[in-house]
Amino acid sequence: MSTKEVKAALKSAREAIRNKEYKEALKHCKAVLKQEKNNYNAWVFIGLSAAELQQPDQAKAAYKKAVELEPNQLLAWQGLANLYEKSDQSDVKEDLVDVYRKLLELYESGDEQKWSDVCNKLVDLYHQEKKYPEVAETWQKLIAVKQEKGADKAELHQLWRKMIRLLKDSIQNRDNKTEQALVTAFERAVDSVDTVPSDDHQRLYKDFIQCLSKLPHEAARLEQACKGMMTLYPDCSYPLEVLGLHFIQSGALSEEALQCFAKLLEMDASSGPGIIGLGVKYLQEKKYKEAVKSLTEGLQQTGRCPAAWGYLAEAQMKIHSCSAAVLSCNQALKAFGTAEGETLRWKNRTLQLKAEALIKIADADAAEEAIKTLDQIAEAGSNPVVLALRGQAYLNKGLMDEASKIAQELLLCHPDVAESHALQGCIHYSQKNYEQAERSFLKAIERKADSAEYHQSLGLTYWFMSDDTRKDKGKAATEFLKAAKLDSYMGSAFRSLGNYYRDIAGDKTRARGCFRKAFELDGTDEESGTAAVDLSMELGDMDTALWILKEVTEKANPGAAKWAWLRRGLFYLRTDQPSLAVSDLQAAVRADPKDPNCWESLGEAYLNRRSYLTALKAFRRASELNPELVYSAYKAASIEQILGKYESAVATYQEILKNTQDYVPALQGLGECYLLLARSALNNYFDRK
Repeated sequence: MSTKEVKAALKSAREAIRNKEYKEALKHCKAVLKQEKNNYNAWVFIGLSAAELQQPDQAKAAYKKAVELEPNQLLAWQGLANLYEKSDQSDVKEDLVDVYRKLLELYESGDEQKWSDVCNKLVDLYHQEKKYPEVAETWQKLIAVKQEKGADKAELHQLWRKMIRLLKDSIQNRDNKTEQALVTAFERAVDSVDTVPSDDHQRLYKDFIQCLSKLPHEAARLEQACKGMMTLYPDCSYPLEVLGLHFIQSGALSEEALQCFAKLLEMDASSGPGIIGLGVKYLQEKKYKEAVKSLTEGLQQTGRCPAAWGYLAEAQMKIHSCSAAVLSCNQALKAFGTAEGETLRWKNRTLQLKAEALIKIADADAAEEAIKTLDQIAEAGSNPVVLALRGQAYLNKGLMDEASKIAQELLLCHPDVAESHALQGCIHYSQKNYEQAERSFLKAIERKADSAEYHQSLGLTYWFMSDDTRKDKGKAATEFLKAAKLDSYMGSAFRSLGNYYRDIAGDKTRARGCFRKAFELDGTDEESGTAAVDLSMELGDMDTALWILKEVTEKANPGAAKWAWLRRGLFYLRTDQPSLAVSDLQAAVRADPKDPNCWESLGEAYLNRRSYLTALKAFRRASELNPELVYSAYKAASIEQILGKYESAVATYQEILKNTQDYVPALQGLGECYLLLARSALNNYFDRK
């Protein structure tokens, strides 16, 4: 076949394709290839015809052959692009990317519109595959080309906005180059809005600030953007709120931050960030209860602020609300997510705070959770304070060997750290080695004299060491006073002082005051509450006693606060108010159904109310729970006697006298029952009965 014949065959193939006679076109092309196997146009026509005949593999092979022959010719690349675009196979996307790249290269110096169309297609493909760095690079190149060609402001604005839409989901990938591209797109878009101020511009500015708030390393830009929006839109609280949360997260409350919070609260008294900022200010001023109140209220408005949850946990720890602090730490840790940089520092701090709270709860389950929490702290093994916490957790769990091992390691490697000596002191204290404990706590206090906890531990050591150290005012009592002065929220210090004033100094008034203070600080401290009530009653201050009991019973959950219900019930018994006594003593029984004393007191209340049958049941239940309660058995027998059940009463009296022969009330009751039985027999004419 001559050159002239080859040209004629190619012309026939082109005509056949135009007429959609693709099989005919293939025949002409194959005839050409027999003569010229490297004929570019023949391979392109085969690719096109095979594609139309639904033979994608043959089409792909033909186009690729053409590309090999003439890599800088457009036709084959365009054919490949069309073929891949129509394919529903996922594995062709990488090939399509390569094709688009080559087309961009070929169109770059020629057809601007086609170059833009291919650029858009390539970006969409990258976006589908979540290849955000490639999206950013390609779209920036498109914008640069448009700028070179003199695109107007409106067109460029739309291109920047599309770039924002394309990259808005890229933040979670943490790619610095892509993040910078997104921030730049926002800046250009915000600056190129036609009408300022306007609703559209305000929404865009808001989205920009929201984007920056998710980028920890863009703090300066965030502050600048917030201030810029505040200048343009002074009535909009959003930039102030974001700026406020930024100040909270940064942990530094400058004068500017305080002004921000004040302005927020001025604009909206229920602003979450404003109230949280006020709470952080209270925390720094050591107004811990006010801090807890404000932070809790603020977090109800703005829940996802991990730093605020951390501050709340810190404030709760300062007032010794350990269980609440654990819950706050959990909320903070949930909000942190993947942590790095400053966020990682916050996360480690929160984990440590949670572990401290769990250790202060001081039970085995909490200790186990504390150990798991400490395991999550980054580089925990090199931090002596964290190691000391682990040792304390082991001690709470009863793992003495593990705790001692950590203490020895700390004393060897970190002898100047107060926590090393405090842990050793706690171990000695738990083993009742009080003299060694004293030495360790004194060393801890030398290194950290402002620790109320160390002074309290030393005071308890003196309390249990001997009668002399307990009575020595310069020992136990002095340390308890120092602890209470250093930490006015430490209820245990005031309870210990109450014990000292009551048992050693004999000062019931001061003791009552200390126990009351301890109970006000910790409403779950049953020992302090009980002591405060009992001492108030001894001192004749019934108003204080009843106030404490009322406070407890009003807040108590069902089945709780037995001691308070019991004491108030007994008070009502003594003051001849049996109906009120019954109500309270029933609550005491519900709190502890197996306490025979509660049943006995309830029986007494029923008896005073003349509810004989229920009183009888209560006394019998008390006797069942504790057969040695002679009084309950006697009262049961006396009620049977009142009810005329003389024979049953006799049997009960006799049972009592078997164990307690000289129990006078039972002897008297037995005699009366015999007399009553005799009288009954005479009345019924049963002589000699």
